[in-house]
Amino acid sequence: MTRPAILLLAALPFLAAFAPAPPSAETIAANQAVAEALPLSDQADFTDARRGKVAELSAPILTAEGAVVWDPAALEFLAGVAPATVNPSLWRQSVLLAEHGLFEVVPGMWQVRGYDLANMTLIAGESGWIVIDPLLSVETARAGLALANETLGARPVSAVLFTHSHIDHFGGVGGLDMAEGTPVYAPHGFTEAAVSENLLAGPIMARRAALMFGATLPWGPRGQVGVGLGPGLSNGATSLAAVTNEIGPEGGTVVIDGVTFAFMDAAGTEAPAEFLFYLPEVNALHMAEVTSGTFHNALTLRGAEVRDTLAWSKVIDAALRRFGADADVVLASHHWPTWGAEAVTDYLANQRDMYRYVHDQTLRRANRGETMHEIAESLPEPDFAAEDFAVRGYYGTLQHNAKAVYQRYFGWWDGVPANFMPHPPAEEARRYVDALGGAERTAALARTAAADGDTRWAARLWNHLVFAGEGGSEAEEGLAAAYEQLGYRSESGAWRDYYLSAARELREGMPEPRGALGSADFLAAVPTAQLFDAMAVRFAPERAARTGFTVQFRFPDRDESLAMEVRSSVLIPRYGVDDPEAAATVTIDRADYDLLVAQQVTIPELAGSGRLTLAGDQTAVLALFGSLEAPTPQIAVVTP
Repeated sequence: MTRPAILLLAALPFLAAFAPAPPSAETIAANQAVAEALPLSDQADFTDARRGKVAELSAPILTAEGAVVWDPAALEFLAGVAPATVNPSLWRQSVLLAEHGLFEVVPGMWQVRGYDLANMTLIAGESGWIVIDPLLSVETARAGLALANETLGARPVSAVLFTHSHIDHFGGVGGLDMAEGTPVYAPHGFTEAAVSENLLAGPIMARRAALMFGATLPWGPRGQVGVGLGPGLSNGATSLAAVTNEIGPEGGTVVIDGVTFAFMDAAGTEAPAEFLFYLPEVNALHMAEVTSGTFHNALTLRGAEVRDTLAWSKVIDAALRRFGADADVVLASHHWPTWGAEAVTDYLANQRDMYRYVHDQTLRRANRGETMHEIAESLPEPDFAAEDFAVRGYYGTLQHNAKAVYQRYFGWWDGVPANFMPHPPAEEARRYVDALGGAERTAALARTAAADGDTRWAARLWNHLVFAGEGGSEAEEGLAAAYEQLGYRSESGAWRDYYLSAARELREGMPEPRGALGSADFLAAVPTAQLFDAMAVRFAPERAARTGFTVQFRFPDRDESLAMEVRSSVLIPRYGVDDPEAAATVTIDRADYDLLVAQQVTIPELAGSGRLTLAGDQTAVLALFGSLEAPTPQIAVVTP
């Protein structure tokens, strides 16, 4: 069990010092305007979030070594009126997400909420628990299941369902203590999607994820208050179980441990592989992460392929038409359920409309000539967003998602020839600083912008100075201060975390990562073809001592072969190919190769123990591995 690359930096230890600035007058005014514009006193969500609570965990969830994985007490500051350093709408969402415990949804169905980014749903089958989405961490899943067993009576796990391919919905499966042969259900394409989304770009995604989830921020009104999608990321080990039953694109009705599931495919919406399901015996609709209590990301801040908001809206509409008239409750893998036929219909309709709105209005404006940035700046909220908190931008935002829609259709370029090949950020920054009259003049303009409350422009000016390598500590502090105020105003928990984490880095430096960028446990789930594609991404032509040869790999434990051709500029992996002209042949079990990739063993160690054999030109193997660049999590993002 391990943390895969994308989430490794989410577990960084807190830095020793933390001294954020107070809110500016402009921040106080901006947050007050939000409070006056929204019906924040509406108690309907609070009633739903607390409904059916039967038990809770009060003590921290720990690793076997005693490290804290999740501490419910850390969120106790979330009470009362929003402080001026938190957008009051985000504060309301965070207070709701701090509600934690075991909750009954309908007879025979419960949810564990508030101990991880996602929810774990438990259904009492004929012989045991049917577990849906066992959280991110092994420790939180184990603690949640133990809470259910202690409260409701002990049951074995009779089946597991992964609704989709994001790790916060399957990483804790190792904590369920499943018996051998326990069926695991997942949507078609799950395994490939689960291990591939972050594989090729793992280091930079991990780096950005650390900023997005506020990995270095302590809990509190000037730090982490929650990420909008959930209270936060747990800090435990992750795992993956092999899928035994795949639900195809046609969906269908399946009886699992005596419970009838009507599955519907949702691939290509919030995740590449996803399903939702309806339980006709209890009239409950589980929407996985296709809907939740927030407007989601069409393009996540950590980086991923742009999601299709048009297809997303159509899947929600199909679920509404197919199940909406019969459902008495709708629940999901995040947030709290919604009860009542009319409320269910309104919830689904508004969720559908939000994704359709950002899609259609972005394209309408693009088709009349507006650029990506113009659209994002001027696109108003739809009228229903002023009353329905479940479509507000606590995780994704209307501005960011409008840009994502534009990018999906038109790419990164806005059609202006001058933007074909702008200078890299640091070079462009130096030119801007010169054009503005030098470093002192740029700093003066930034000070004036900050004093006038034009925080966005102050941030841009200070950022030019930082990336130009000029302005010294004043520029870094000025940029940090601007980021802080922007974070205090953000309704999106992810935006807030990114701003405040960046501010902290500017003051204290880039944090040291903890752990490696992968392990053999997780790599074991990666198909061999994908693993060698990731290897090819690490090829550095300038490091290659020789080219124009092929190394043959054979993995006896999986009965697999792969030929890797080393060319002058690229590596070409050919899965399933045995090349008789290969310069060298490496024979090694795939399990041992995973240890080698994870840097837990060396080639000499494996060769010395007989677990690796080399035939042919051994220097070719050394040349291949010598041409690979070691990944590093220490990637500059906030600074050049």
